[in-house]
Amino acid sequence: MKKLLFACCIALPLLAGAQRPADWADYGRYAEANARLEKAPVVVFMGNSITDGWDNAHPEFFTDHNFACRGIGGQVTSQMLCRFRADVINLHPEAVVILAGTNDLAQNNGPIEMEHIVENIVSMAELARAAGIRPILCSVLPAGKYPWRPEIEGVAEKIRQLNALLKAWADEQGVTWVDYHAAMDAGDGSMRSELTRDGVHPTRQGYDLMEQVIAPVLKEYESGNGH
Repeated sequence: MKKLLFACCIALPLLAGAQRPADWADYGRYAEANARLEKAPVVVFMGNSITDGWDNAHPEFFTDHNFACRGIGGQVTSQMLCRFRADVINLHPEAVVILAGTNDLAQNNGPIEMEHIVENIVSMAELARAAGIRPILCSVLPAGKYPWRPEIEGVAEKIRQLNALLKAWADEQGVTWVDYHAAMDAGDGSMRSELTRDGVHPTRQGYDLMEQVIAPVLKEYESGNGH
């Protein structure tokens, strides 16, 4: 009996350690990169896999202009909001490009009301403003369906609704709005086939077009030195 109790005492801490929750917001993803920064990036791109893939497809777009990519694949807006201070505010950029929301519609973290998606994105923009950082709000890219969530219907319409709500807030608040959706829409709410590999994520050609769309907004930052 004593041996059994001793074994339990040893096993319980090990089990507790094994069941310790993971880094839900993925703070660790950019922790080392943030620590290595020798100077503040002029612009931080905050987003999910679409933003992350941009850096992979065209790293020079970021390095040549002292832009920082802080996209993490699969993330929903609540995760991005959690790490907004660590991966945006603490880097002291002049502007932040926020592209978020499609993973919420895909229910990557479970069902969520449209109003709460908007609230999370608006909260990021308001945090940026409070910290003296210019928020640049982007439309969610077009998509007709989510390959990893085929059971979700009406994707294209949900994206249009979310974009309309975000644009209305941006217009009301005088926040810069970047409309990728209009440039990439196939006409039915899906993404133009030549711009995507799976209907959701852009190809290199897709990212080239996104750079053209956002270029006028970022022109003042392209020297990499800020104002």
